[in-house]
Amino acid sequence: MSYMSCALRVAAPRLLPAPWRSPRPYSSTTGPTTEKSVPYQKTLKEESNGSTGPSRPPPASAEVVVVGGGSLGCQTTYHLAKLGITNVVLLERDRLTAGTTWHTAGLLWQLRPSDVEVELLAHTRDVVSRDLPAETGLHTGWVQNGGLFIASNKQRLDEYKRLMSLGKVYGIESHVLTPAQTKELYPLMNVDDLYGTLYVPKDGTMDPAGTCSTLARAATARGATIIENCPVTGIQVRTDDFGVKRVHAVETAHGTIQTPCVVNCAGVWARALGRLAGVHVPLVAMHHAYVVTERIEGIQNMPNVRDHDASVYLRLQGDALSVGGYESNPIFWEEVSEKFAFSLFDLDWDVFMQHIQGAINRVPVLERTGIKSTVCGPESFTADHKPLMGEAPEVRGFFLGCGFNSAGMMLGGGCGKELAHWIIHGRPEKDMYGYDIRRFHHSLTDNNCWIRERSHESYAKNYSVVFPHDEPLAGRNMRKDPLHEELLQQGCVFQERHGWERPGWFSPGGAAPVLDYDYYGAYSRERHRDYAYSQLLADEYTFDFPPHHNIIKKECLTCRNALALFDMSYFGKFYLVGPEATKAANWLFSADVSKAPGSTVYTCMLNKRGGVESDLTVSRISPGDPSSPLAPAFQGDGYYLAIGGAVAQHNWSHITTVLQDMKLQCKLIDCSEELGMMSLQGPLSRTVLQELLDTDLSNEAFPFSTHRLVKAAGCTVRAMRLSFVGELGWELHVPRENCVKVYQAVMEVGARHGITNAGYRAIDSLSIEKGYRHWHADLRPDDTPLEAGLAFTCKLKSSIPFLGREAVEAQKAAGIFRRLVCFTTDEKVPMFGLEAIWRDGKVVGHIRRADFGFAIDKTIAYGYIRDPAGGPVSLDFVRSGSYELERMGVRYPAQAHTKSPFDPDNKRVKGIY
Repeated sequence: MSYMSCALRVAAPRLLPAPWRSPRPYSSTTGPTTEKSVPYQKTLKEESNGSTGPSRPPPASAEVVVVGGGSLGCQTTYHLAKLGITNVVLLERDRLTAGTTWHTAGLLWQLRPSDVEVELLAHTRDVVSRDLPAETGLHTGWVQNGGLFIASNKQRLDEYKRLMSLGKVYGIESHVLTPAQTKELYPLMNVDDLYGTLYVPKDGTMDPAGTCSTLARAATARGATIIENCPVTGIQVRTDDFGVKRVHAVETAHGTIQTPCVVNCAGVWARALGRLAGVHVPLVAMHHAYVVTERIEGIQNMPNVRDHDASVYLRLQGDALSVGGYESNPIFWEEVSEKFAFSLFDLDWDVFMQHIQGAINRVPVLERTGIKSTVCGPESFTADHKPLMGEAPEVRGFFLGCGFNSAGMMLGGGCGKELAHWIIHGRPEKDMYGYDIRRFHHSLTDNNCWIRERSHESYAKNYSVVFPHDEPLAGRNMRKDPLHEELLQQGCVFQERHGWERPGWFSPGGAAPVLDYDYYGAYSRERHRDYAYSQLLADEYTFDFPPHHNIIKKECLTCRNALALFDMSYFGKFYLVGPEATKAANWLFSADVSKAPGSTVYTCMLNKRGGVESDLTVSRISPGDPSSPLAPAFQGDGYYLAIGGAVAQHNWSHITTVLQDMKLQCKLIDCSEELGMMSLQGPLSRTVLQELLDTDLSNEAFPFSTHRLVKAAGCTVRAMRLSFVGELGWELHVPRENCVKVYQAVMEVGARHGITNAGYRAIDSLSIEKGYRHWHADLRPDDTPLEAGLAFTCKLKSSIPFLGREAVEAQKAAGIFRRLVCFTTDEKVPMFGLEAIWRDGKVVGHIRRADFGFAIDKTIAYGYIRDPAGGPVSLDFVRSGSYELERMGVRYPAQAHTKSPFDPDNKRVKGIY
């Protein structure tokens, strides 16, 4: 018999489970073993009758074809059928659960550092524990034994306390326990090195075969068709009369199914399936393992354990434990085999060793416990450890539901429901941007180096504390703006967004370049020494005010009192032009943008449900020089769109989809790489720019929300009088080749007036202080303009139809039942979002976005609140309550504001100081 302790005795390898390989490879092309080692009483492989043909003939057509019979495929099929799509076909090339689902650990933890994920997990739990048993009379294998998160230090426990506060918003029971209380709950645990734990009594585990077979039973009862032993061999894509690629059919070895919609739920094999349709699926395959122990006396009914600091989990398996985790040196599966259904890899003990050590430290009895079996199977992982979902930008009708990073069971119910809604209605119900394939720029989704590096780092850091200001070290320097080197030498500490390196803040310590990824020293790579950028990030690993707080304060107050230059070149910069551009603009944008050339309008783009898909500025332009990126030549009308760079692909895809559906004669042109963008903001911005620009900058000559082409340092630029920070200021949109020259000219003149460089950490603080929204923080696709206080962006007083208008008008008539509210606290305490909002002793919502406002010297937080009684949330309701914000279990008195606490009369942007 093999024992856990044997894995620690390198001197006695004969005691280890075979094979012992040393040194271990960086990657593997190893084929599977045939031994079945999963700890489940039943797998669907055992139900196979040995037939090589399909379980039933494929139909000639279907509304939707789901490919892949794992957790996501079964959940999506079930939810499609439940929503009324009965002509849905699920194709599985082997048996249901084959590939990755059958060997999964099946853990479900209810608390995550994301409100959306908490909701997704709650739905999965409801499906497996309540809905499916009620519909089918069958038990899915759900076991509610609770979950225990281990904290070995204060920062880890602080993170858990943040989760506890968020859980109160959703009614999820959780308790912070002392080491002594933890020992009482889990007597076999070593608590000597514990700082505390978080106990969630209603966490549990799922059985993959039981869950998927029950889903299949429920789906087929509603009319869905499930065909096993039916591999897909091709995807037919046709180009319509407008040049749009669309799914036409799915080819199998046993017939072709005509369909307008394919859902890629193929797990590790999703990338190969995507290639059949010309779709990039940015994921990698890795070995992922756990071991199953022999019987342990006294372990029965214990909660599942996640010891993040040891990077190990302990899953209750009847009277034994499954032990696994996330290592820093996972094995990549280089050549993904098509013939890998219910097979496993040999476990590489060199890799798995660290989990054994962590497990024995936490539950010492494991040192004397035998290992019953090893489970090492393939899993798919992505660049940010989030799934890939939604319609692919390359092909209409090709949807993704893959890349679940070993969390496909616990996220399956929630994601299956959202994906089904996405397919039927064009958008999910919840804010799924964090999972949407469009969160990645198209230049990255087929960049193998970027995908590999980022997927490795995300895997290796999966159990790391999620700090507010962390940045990746992998996959960097993919997209640099024209001022990158100039700012780097001035101490710029860069952030990564959408592949871009954008300014975060400026360190007085000098240049801190981002170096090539060193894989944290794994795979025999030499780790960087004296890595200044990495050290600056590590210094900010805290839930207190970061050590660079005062540096950002200086950037903010210099902007408020003098002037600051912000490099915003990473912004998405698009032109919407053509004979029907105004028709498109009227429909796309909630505000009236069909004004005279020279106007600039802040607006939203909405979905059918009135949710905000984007906020952006739209400038009406006149035709220009075909050779200049500042104003393209065009026939008809033209609009210049400036969009936050982190969401540029999302915006591009949204606009493109609308244009395709409406079949409009206009085009979208991307000039993001050809143009830089500098924003000069502050009370002295006019003084400085008046020396540089060949135009009158007075309020009368150059009013707010206007733009024009001007000369700056001898270069033609587009100047826009706008502000993202609530100050007098202008943006300069500059051809790439002229950016450094214009920047240096501005800094030279500005030096006489106290100018400073400033980054996005300052923008975050300044913008929240002024009450400006950030999309995907306090403004999301599940928020409406009325709820977010942006009714002024909707042209409801006009008769012009726009996308989402009917939903907004209906909400206006019915009343607003949730509203975004600004809060401040007198106590200077850092907040970052997810804090619970208490009103008159009841939880009414949670904070979406928070920062410190240096001009008002207070913490500022924004969150949506509801009336616990179910009534509308009026401004009187907001004013009448007594509020507290709960941070890490501690409540702080807060004041609610119906207007921005800084410059509520909006004088400063008008130049009135």
